[in-house]
Amino acid sequence: MSVLAVGIDLCDMRRIERVLERFGPRFVDRVFTPEERARAQARSGQARIGTFAKRWAAKEACAKALGTGFAQGVAHSQIGVENLPSGQPSLRLTGAAAARLAQITPAGCVPVMVLSMTDEPPYAFAQVFISAVPG
Repeated sequence: MSVLAVGIDLCDMRRIERVLERFGPRFVDRVFTPEERARAQARSGQARIGTFAKRWAAKEACAKALGTGFAQGVAHSQIGVENLPSGQPSLRLTGAAAARLAQITPAGCVPVMVLSMTDEPPYAFAQVFISAVPG
């Protein structure tokens, strides 16, 4: 296995809270997948803000690891954070984000993305590793 890229992001949860207060559903619907929205909406107070903030940080970290940021057609809504049955967070890419992942993956290899997220108010943090394994 070889590491192709790493991305990290630190997010101020208070910033996400202000954006949610100002733009509400318009922001949430534009940035987050239906699964992400459902997970966050099932929580209340700081837990809800933390859920959105961690996922925001994960999207930013992933875009950095892809080497594009939010350009070349890559959008927040194309980077989805899902949870495996174990609770471990994982990433699902669609559209231009998935195409970019395929582009940076060497021929004959399969990409493996590892996501780690945490929050300690007022901050949320995410780190993404993209590796390639023979496949």
